[in-house]
Amino acid sequence: MPMNAQGTPWVRTRLRTAPVSAVAFGVLVLVTAFLAAVLPRAVEAYETDGLRAAVAEASPESTVLELKAPQPGLEQPDEARADAVRPEALAAVDARARVLLPEPLRADPAESAYGVRTAKSLEALDTSLPRPDGLPPRFTLLAQSGAARHATVREGRLPAVGPPVTAHTRVVEGAVTTETARTLRLRAGSTLTLAGFPDGPLTVRITGVLEPRYPRRSYWSAEPVLRTPALANTSSRPPSFYWEAGVLLAPGAAPALLGGQGEPEKYWRFAPATGRLTAADTSALVDAVASLEDGPGLVRMRGAAGATAQLSTGLEQVVGSATETRDAITPVVAVAAFGIAAMAVVVLVMSAGVAAARRAAELALLRARGGSLGGIAGRLLAETAVPAVPAAACGLLLAVLVVDEARPLPAVLGAGAVALLACAALPVRAVVAHRSPRAHRERDDLAHARPGRRRTVAELTLLVLAVASVVTLRRRGTDGAGDLLVSAAPVLVGLVAALVLVRLYPLPLRWAAGPAGRLRGVVGFLALARAGRSPAAVATLPLLALLTALTTAAFGGSVLAGVADARDRAALLETGAQARIDTTDGSPLPTGLARTVRDVAGVRQVTAVGFAFASERASDETRSLTVVGVEPETYAELARQMDLGGFAADRLGSGGGALGAVASPEVAERLGRAPRRIVTDGGAVTVRITAVRPRTPAVPQSEFLLVDAAGLKGSDGPTTLLAAGAGLDAKALRAAARGAGSNLSVTLRGEVRAALSDSPLQAGAERIYRWAVLAGAGYAMLALVLGLLRSAPERAALLARLRTLGLTTRQGRRLLGLEALPQALLAAGGGLAAGWATVRLLAPGIDLDRLALAGASGVTTSRDAVLRADPWSLALPAAGAVLLAGAVAVAQAWWTGRRTPITHLRAGDMR
Repeated sequence: MPMNAQGTPWVRTRLRTAPVSAVAFGVLVLVTAFLAAVLPRAVEAYETDGLRAAVAEASPESTVLELKAPQPGLEQPDEARADAVRPEALAAVDARARVLLPEPLRADPAESAYGVRTAKSLEALDTSLPRPDGLPPRFTLLAQSGAARHATVREGRLPAVGPPVTAHTRVVEGAVTTETARTLRLRAGSTLTLAGFPDGPLTVRITGVLEPRYPRRSYWSAEPVLRTPALANTSSRPPSFYWEAGVLLAPGAAPALLGGQGEPEKYWRFAPATGRLTAADTSALVDAVASLEDGPGLVRMRGAAGATAQLSTGLEQVVGSATETRDAITPVVAVAAFGIAAMAVVVLVMSAGVAAARRAAELALLRARGGSLGGIAGRLLAETAVPAVPAAACGLLLAVLVVDEARPLPAVLGAGAVALLACAALPVRAVVAHRSPRAHRERDDLAHARPGRRRTVAELTLLVLAVASVVTLRRRGTDGAGDLLVSAAPVLVGLVAALVLVRLYPLPLRWAAGPAGRLRGVVGFLALARAGRSPAAVATLPLLALLTALTTAAFGGSVLAGVADARDRAALLETGAQARIDTTDGSPLPTGLARTVRDVAGVRQVTAVGFAFASERASDETRSLTVVGVEPETYAELARQMDLGGFAADRLGSGGGALGAVASPEVAERLGRAPRRIVTDGGAVTVRITAVRPRTPAVPQSEFLLVDAAGLKGSDGPTTLLAAGAGLDAKALRAAARGAGSNLSVTLRGEVRAALSDSPLQAGAERIYRWAVLAGAGYAMLALVLGLLRSAPERAALLARLRTLGLTTRQGRRLLGLEALPQALLAAGGGLAAGWATVRLLAPGIDLDRLALAGASGVTTSRDAVLRADPWSLALPAAGAVLLAGAVAVAQAWWTGRRTPITHLRAGDMR
């Protein structure tokens, strides 16, 4: 610790002299270090949650790693072939293969399985089984391990084996799930006779009906037909349908499959464990999958499972989709990070400026008495390091406690950068200000200061960077390399606007000072004169902080508002209205359903629509044109309410032997505006297109042709009901649908909208942005307070002198308020302009659909969502800045008014 000539510790003495300032500085460093450390940890945490959710929520068919090997060769003895597919041999391979999985891939033992299956399904010969189009059902047989752990026996028992099963065994036991039993009319005791064996069919005795404990997990869903039978179709025209189902055999029954034509294969399915995956594992995970599919990992797997083994998975597509979502969101989150970082730097520099101004006379005296710059800087560095370093360490520790699952290095670097800046700001500021001893202080107000060459070069460099970032973002969006510069675009625009306003700031004050001087009172003139003569640092740095905060808040608020609008629009395009009721089998809606739905609370508009398919020419064999039959009045009104291609109802009127029609642009281009004859299932219809609309509620995502349902020949009736209304009762609507029939499905716009915001990546990014905006507002307020503290002694002395000349307390308060008003108005106006300009400049490079709907499967995007300036995001922060500046000025005026003038006036005081 540095000592003075008498041996008194310098740092301890200085800290005891100003303990409140030291504590306040430590708190500022602690909060800033905490934010710098917690931000990268929070980003990594939500990226980790997003990766885990993407893998966990994807279909097991896509994520499971399936190692397959063909059946043993026919050149081997029957006994050797049978032994190769018995559970003991498969379990040994499973154990070796799990060890060979490269990091960070790990198998979930609870959901992984192995066994033998028929790669080609077998035809059932039993005539009692359902045959939709006269085709017999087909069954996939699986001798899979672990059935007892994954199912509850609802009827009968689990399949078992008696004598050792061989390739010539033709009777085995099996079990089916409850859904398979219900669909195919099976029960315990039923038998299945399966063709495909040379010496007679294979008989499968159903010994049990099983209820899957976790039906959506990998054990049951990696092979979906094992859990739920599905309708498959032939390739003929028209297609014919038949049932595909699965039967679970005992693991020991696998040798029986070797004697048939079902192409049996051995398999080992490894469900990926997501509990230890992190965002940092993304690249390594993709590399590991690539190695297993066609690389060194596959070679090692073949050493365990056989030379012809293959591994397949769709995990890399799932991880790639999550990565695309992350890459779409990260640049926008980085905008908030840059904004809060810029404001934190400004506030830390301002705090150093306040300390340097308070001790300017002391440091000048040290220089005048021979103190070296190195010695002064070293003492100031030690003085600031004592509170700053422990505070930064506490901030880092607090960040680790708040977010416990992330890499430590980014947080350490962030907190370390804050500690370094906090320690170095005051010594550097003092060295720059006292490079040479000075007998007196020079004026540094805005009216006297003249920008130097270095400042001009720095400002031009900043302008070039801002232009480059804006141009880059507009040209290629947020894709590709260099996203740091792109993400800094809003902050750079705000900084450039602040520097421009600082240069122009004295001009309006000078223009307003003349008229104010001719007024009867002196308060207005004094306030403008004081505002124009405020120190350059006091005016510049708070303005930088305020404009950065306002620009970041305006841009971020506009992005969040645009994301919400894009999700609302996407939800509307999924349903076409507030609610949509469809028949699952294409049959007509029950009679009276429209009236029942209309009586539900909140429903204001109901319309029924029916669908038909037509060929555009009589010679066409396929009917690919979607024809929608509607009730003109109610449907036209609903389309106007939903803003989905509204039109006048008379557009669907008939005349001249043709039905009026509203078509999508593609259909209108093909059919033309002249009457056109189309052929539906009910016969030929002549239509004339009277209006063209890009979308319509009944078919919002594809081509369409709207006609009056009354003129559509051979129509079976409406199959879809659309309902509109604010605050409709979802429970009552579902109850009405259930009461009308079991074949009705209800889709609500609100539920679709809620599902679009469930992604951990999107929710985490929005949460961080909101917290960043709040932190930016706090830094902006602190910048105003520090700016006022910097000039508070001088302002208090001036007010005391004016009070001795007759200025009243009320006039003094007005003076302080009016003095702070020009800067606040300048910041608010500049923030409005900079925020609006930032949104306009950067809008072409921001893909709102990717931000709002990234990772949402099966969602229709409008492709016309454009980033627009949100009025509330512009106006509220600007108004808050003005109110905040006024509140700080009022607080200072109140505090100053409590003290007597003699407190501030001392003989020889040069303030």
